Formats: sequence, C-alpha cells, structure tokens
Amino acid sequence: MADIWLPSLKTATPQEGFDLATKMARVGVKVTQPSAEIRDKLRAAYDQDTAQLIASSQVIAIHFQTLAAANNYWRD
Repeated sequence: MADIWLPSLKTATPQEGFDLATKMARVGVKVTQPSAEIRDKLRAAYDQDTAQLIASSQVIAIHFQTLAAANNYWRD
C-alpha cells in the first residue's frame, strides 16, 4: 500500500486549497504515468499546446471546487 500523502481535504485558507488542488493534479499525472523519464519526454508535447495547458488548469479548478466544498468555502 502506498504512503498516505492526503490525510485530509481540510485547509486553513483558499491559497492552501489551491496549492493542494495543484498538488492533487500533479499526483494524478504521476499515478497515471509513473515513469518520470516518460513524463519528461511528454512534457515537450504539451508545454507549448494551449489546449492541453487549459485542460490542465481545468483539472486543477475541478480539484479546487472539491476542496472549497470540503472546507465549507472557508466560511466561519
């Protein structure tokens, strides 16, 4: 079993939530393609492709929506 890297969706601030959403997206890519060498090779295919960059941002935004809901939108 893998180490637990995500013990909670709770964050203290929206900024921490966004940072976690970004990490969640990155970890998702690593789980999907575990080879760092292949990921590095593939990076050249998307780092200049606006559609793929926008898709990456969309994944982060979806994760951020999940985190915002889990944190009750950081309301007191």
